[in-house]
Amino acid sequence: MCRNIRKLANFAPPATTAEIRASALQFVRKVSGANKPSKANELLFNRAVDEVAAAAERLVRGWVTSAPPKDRDVEIRKHIERSRLRFGKEPRRTPIDPIRSGRPSR
Repeated sequence: MCRNIRKLANFAPPATTAEIRASALQFVRKVSGANKPSKANELLFNRAVDEVAAAAERLVRGWVTSAPPKDRDVEIRKHIERSRLRFGKEPRRTPIDPIRSGRPSR
């Protein structure tokens, strides 16, 4: 799961709150070992996601770098090309953003 968590800082346009929360969810799933928590653990799981998302948001929004922001579309194209070379086909999704081809994202 964690290999799907990608860098969110220093992008143009900046990472959205939803993207940051999705990464926090993936992180908590990995740490807890649960894709979906039981009812007994649901409150704790959701609180952990909220806390990780808040910390990640502070980090991403406050990150200072001298490097120019990366262009999302360029990074998506790079990912698609790497996927074609590695697997011989275009991915359904990219780690940064769903591929915008008219297909519904999963």
